[in-house]
Amino acid sequence: MARFACIAVLTLALVVVPCGGICASMGGIAKASGLDDGPTHAEAAIVKGQALGDATRELSVLGLAPSALRFPPPEFESGYRFPEMAPSPAARPVLYEYVDAALLTVALLFASYLILRRRSRRAIFALMIVALFYFGFWRDGCLCPVGALQNVTLTAFDSTYAIPLAAAAFFIIPLVFTLFYGRVFCGAVCPLGAIQDAVLIHPVKVPRWLEGGLRLLAYTYLGAAVLFAALGSAFLICRYDPFVGFFRLSGNWNILILGVSLLVIGLFVGRPYCRFLCPYGVILRQLSRLSKRRVTITPNECIRCRLCEDACPFGAIREPTEDWPEGEYRIAKRRLALFLVLLPVLVAAGAWGGYLLKERLARVHPRVRTAERVYLEETGQVTGTTNASDAFRTTGQASELLYKDATEIRNRFALGGALLGGFIGFVAGGKLIALSVRRRRTEYEADPASCFACGRCYKYCPKEHERLKRTKEAGVAC
Repeated sequence: MARFACIAVLTLALVVVPCGGICASMGGIAKASGLDDGPTHAEAAIVKGQALGDATRELSVLGLAPSALRFPPPEFESGYRFPEMAPSPAARPVLYEYVDAALLTVALLFASYLILRRRSRRAIFALMIVALFYFGFWRDGCLCPVGALQNVTLTAFDSTYAIPLAAAAFFIIPLVFTLFYGRVFCGAVCPLGAIQDAVLIHPVKVPRWLEGGLRLLAYTYLGAAVLFAALGSAFLICRYDPFVGFFRLSGNWNILILGVSLLVIGLFVGRPYCRFLCPYGVILRQLSRLSKRRVTITPNECIRCRLCEDACPFGAIREPTEDWPEGEYRIAKRRLALFLVLLPVLVAAGAWGGYLLKERLARVHPRVRTAERVYLEETGQVTGTTNASDAFRTTGQASELLYKDATEIRNRFALGGALLGGFIGFVAGGKLIALSVRRRRTEYEADPASCFACGRCYKYCPKEHERLKRTKEAGVAC
């Protein structure tokens, strides 16, 4: 029985070690979704290799050398014919990355046409479903501009990292289209938005003040993702992607529960992840304010029927404004002055709070966690070892070098945490200032920043129906 146990250990080690190497090469600094405290793939591979050596020594003690586990080698000198071996599956060619980038460009061109020229909600929805199945389920959600934000950040801060071509293309192409045509990527091509849009059955209005407050979560998520990617700690967006488990039909249970929760909320609140959490959406939101062309509800004049306002599940329709009464105008001016004075205070308070969180933020980095564990073991404050501490000792490095690296990383997080907190304070102050500014509008308009270009308002606009009727009559006359 002991021999069978040792053979099982050796077999398991032979299977697991190559898998660890593959994960280390593909995963980079990112860990599997939902795993916060385990060792990195490289550390785990070292520990598993050590286990393989231990298993081999046990077999030698039992009289089973590794060579005894194999059949005797065949004799090749008397007409022996080598068996035909099935070819190994080829790696995915780099050409496919160009194909995916080209398909994304074509999809965005088609989406721009359907949203701005064709103005057809049915056609937009059909393209959205196609994009969901290809970029989501068929490509396992891997080609995602949302996660590519981290690759771009790491490239900017780490000279040894080379961003994959597909990640760079998928990050840049939607930004370019947003500058010219608004949020057409969100409306018809993004698989994360499509899966939420597909389940929306009974939209409920979210008060504008509450929506503005919840959107602060997306700015915080963006800042944290950039910080951790820049310092090589983790790819937060990929680790906590709520829908990738559905696309791959597998995943960590915590992330699957998060995805299910968002979809249940999405039955009644339009695109909750896109509106309140998506970090890439924050960038698209600001760029869409500068877009040359954007969604217009009515093809000509607005009759103020308010049907578009009722049809939009995202609260993106802005009503016409009237002149402020003199008393309310003076109050708004005082409030604006107060918030302008308060802005640097919020930035400073946020920066100080982020600086105080440097220790907690730094613990996300595996090097810091390993240093803390090794210190506790060396000072006798804990008993036993972990995979991470064993892997570090296997490298033969001195503990002092590990502690020095951890101190440098903490110092970087002190600066990074201050910048993150200051950024959050600045965004919060900007939102307060926006409450005291009123823009003039003479008709109902789609807010370019909040509009997801879904095309629902087209279907409800009486003037749009008149345009379609004239177009149809003109086609019949021809």
